[in-house]
Amino acid sequence: MQTLTRPQKNRTFRSKISPPRPPRRGRFSPALLVGAGVTIVILLLAGGYFVARPLLATRAANDQVACTLIVPQLPLTAQGLATPYQLKATNDDGTCHEANLAQAAFVQAAVINPATGQISVYDPLVVDKGRKAAIDPVVPQLPQGAIVGIWFGFNGNTLTLQGPGVQQGNCVNGLEDSPFGQVAFCNATAFFQAANQAIQAGKLNVPALGTGNDGKPCPSVRDFSVVDQDQSDNVTTMYLVTGKGRIAQATAANLAKLQDAKLINNASDNLLISKLVDAALGCQPWTAPDLANPGHMATAQPLNELQAAAHQAAPTALVPAGDPMVLVDNDPNLKKLNAYRAGVNMPAVQSLQQASTKQYCTSLLNIAPQRMKLDAPFTMQSPSPDPAAANSLFTFLAQRFNTTWGANGLNCQMLLKLQSPIKVKVNGDGVAVKATIMDKAQPVEDQQDNQNNNDKKSDYQHNNHNNQDQQATNQDNNQNNNQDSQDNQNNNQKDQGQQDQQNNQQNQDQKNQQSDQSQNNKQDQKAQSTPQSQSTPQSQSTPKSQSTQQSQSTPQSQSTPQSQSTPQSQSTSQDQLTLPRQ
Repeated sequence: MQTLTRPQKNRTFRSKISPPRPPRRGRFSPALLVGAGVTIVILLLAGGYFVARPLLATRAANDQVACTLIVPQLPLTAQGLATPYQLKATNDDGTCHEANLAQAAFVQAAVINPATGQISVYDPLVVDKGRKAAIDPVVPQLPQGAIVGIWFGFNGNTLTLQGPGVQQGNCVNGLEDSPFGQVAFCNATAFFQAANQAIQAGKLNVPALGTGNDGKPCPSVRDFSVVDQDQSDNVTTMYLVTGKGRIAQATAANLAKLQDAKLINNASDNLLISKLVDAALGCQPWTAPDLANPGHMATAQPLNELQAAAHQAAPTALVPAGDPMVLVDNDPNLKKLNAYRAGVNMPAVQSLQQASTKQYCTSLLNIAPQRMKLDAPFTMQSPSPDPAAANSLFTFLAQRFNTTWGANGLNCQMLLKLQSPIKVKVNGDGVAVKATIMDKAQPVEDQQDNQNNNDKKSDYQHNNHNNQDQQATNQDNNQNNNQDSQDNQNNNQKDQGQQDQQNNQQNQDQKNQQSDQSQNNKQDQKAQSTPQSQSTPQSQSTPKSQSTQQSQSTPQSQSTPQSQSTPQSQSTSQDQLTLPRQ
């Protein structure tokens, strides 16, 4: 079970797998009990206790999370069960390693004896392709006529089944061009058919769910108080990993031989409920004999589904049409939905409406928040499955609900037009540290209206601020305009004064010019009225003597004719006329 993003579109059954999805928070962490600060599992062996602790690993940015499992031949037989599945990268240029928690795949089988109706459990082993197991798997002892079912879980994004055993084991990986993602099944339909017949015949007694510390029935994997967007996925299988990365079945015998081994597990809804939720509420999961670990009991996904089908009170959570693992190109698909349901013992539907996601969301809202609130005194004291997501089981379940409710989950928020009634507070590292559960969910419209009102208020304040700025600007402009007007007036007055002064100067010049002209005219008239200048004979025949005579006897009459005929005399007169201008 994953809860952050939906499977990518356009993925194919074999090698044409789309880019991996980012890891999603809200599921049972592969290193689930590390964050709890407690030991993962205690195995009893020869009167002593052996403790297996987790193998820590992180997913690198370039890790391959699309892996393929090669199913061995005759997987439903004892020898087939004891033959390790081989893990490899789906793409030729990728790598997948079982010792890497982010890439680890897990296999879980259940065996029913039709004659007695008794069920036992066996976990086949997964190893890297080309590598041997740290210790060879135990060959199980199967009853006569045994019917075997196999389920798969994956900590990555998309697991593909391949090899001769796919057809021999009646395996279902999804549709041919659209795998489920993290899960697959082999012969599951036949197993559940046999188990249901044994229940009806009274051969198989399914234990009751019991009553929790909160006074309510213990939750099953189909209880709306604990489901998420992709319920009933993955298995409860665990493996041992040595320091050299080799894998072995998690048995008491193997742990005694591999005392430095670490334990890894599949991140699943089933393990979340059977390991932590049940423990917090004082409930007990249904277990069956482990064929690989004689004398020990084990949980299993098919046991969880059989118990839920038998005892879960209505309303019962069944895989809805919007479950991301049953979508095709991000759209609901009836054929894929029914294929998934068959693998987890759920009835088929005739239409997508019969698996309404909206109705699923309604039941989730009516049940989960109130049960979470009721159980808070117990879950607050319980360790978180993923310390990187939440600081307790309570806050983990709260953020898991919100992820399911939101757009990256079933999108209940838009289907019901209601906000989640759970408010989660996270710290600076994004870890949920507090959760508040309200009695009533707020409509999406109200929140939108509040946002719109806030936006309008902000716009109003912004407009007022702009108006104030505009008024200040206008006032500054008016002051500037007044100053400019005053400056223009002063300039006009100054220009007018200069113009008047210039006009006065021109008028004075004109008067002076007129006065000079009048004086010249008077001199010309006087020169023309002198007789001597016209009657003296010497002026024509003896220029030299005339000149001498004139200069001695009539200097004024001499100068007068020169003023008319001699250009030099005119130049002198002009110099005299222009003196006043200087």
